Amino acid sequence: MRLPHDPAPRGADVVVIGAPYDGGTSYRPGARFGPQQIRTESGLIHGVGIDRGPGVFDLIRVVDGGDIDLTPFNQHIAIQTAQERLSALLVDNSAFLMLGGDHSLTLSALRAVHGRHGPVAVLHLDAHSDTNPAMIGGEFHHGTPFRHGIDEGLIQADAMIQLGIRGHNPKPDSLDYARGHGVRIVTADEFAELGVKATADLIKERLGDRPVYVSVDIDVFDPAFAPGTGTPAPGGPTSREVLALLRTVGELNPVGFDVMEVSPVYDHAGITSLLATEVSAELLFQYARAHQTKKREEES
Repeated sequence: MRLPHDPAPRGADVVVIGAPYDGGTSYRPGARFGPQQIRTESGLIHGVGIDRGPGVFDLIRVVDGGDIDLTPFNQHIAIQTAQERLSALLVDNSAFLMLGGDHSLTLSALRAVHGRHGPVAVLHLDAHSDTNPAMIGGEFHHGTPFRHGIDEGLIQADAMIQLGIRGHNPKPDSLDYARGHGVRIVTADEFAELGVKATADLIKERLGDRPVYVSVDIDVFDPAFAPGTGTPAPGGPTSREVLALLRTVGELNPVGFDVMEVSPVYDHAGITSLLATEVSAELLFQYARAHQTKKREEES
């Protein structure tokens, strides 16, 4: 997005940070190249959104913190390294937007955000619940981060919504863990029935003014809009529907974000990376909107 590169940022509202890692991927690899390609496509993003008044970078200070230096060989070391880097960012900056990389690193992000804010509410957009147990020797594969997050007390499970869930699961009871802990699952079919407005109202009612972490797996979109991902699932929402829903974030209390699972090797004409860029831009704008509102309320 033509942002300044600052590998040791201080005083930023949001630090964009790359997480080039796919050691937790269960099917098609390549997400380690996601941050690089998202940055390439993000050169398109500039100026001011239609009917939005000031540009987001006139409202909040955002910098590009570069990439986390992650081992491709060891899940435990990668998770720990990412957690340490993200936690360090939150010492001197308000929030981060992590570009993945596979979804396993969201556990690192949740640990880092918990260190600053305590247990958080979660808005999770994905085709998959990612509350599976360890499997095939992988304790921290990309289908586990929210299970670990709930087990470790990082997440307020009764203030968590998973949206867009669909497709095939390893076992018939794959969603029982999340539902059993009070997570509200909105399947892709239910989202289609409810529509954007009713779903947005549901999100606001459930998450309220709690600190909220927003995690977007690019496979929440139907693969017609985002083919460049490791585990595509037909039957998902459109780009317009999801981007419209994300405007709800500005009415919440967001404290961190990620956009994960972009795998450029399976992309066509850069459309998945471009969509990830648009999602990122929307999240940044909504962060500015939320915290400008909060600042005005504090001043009054």
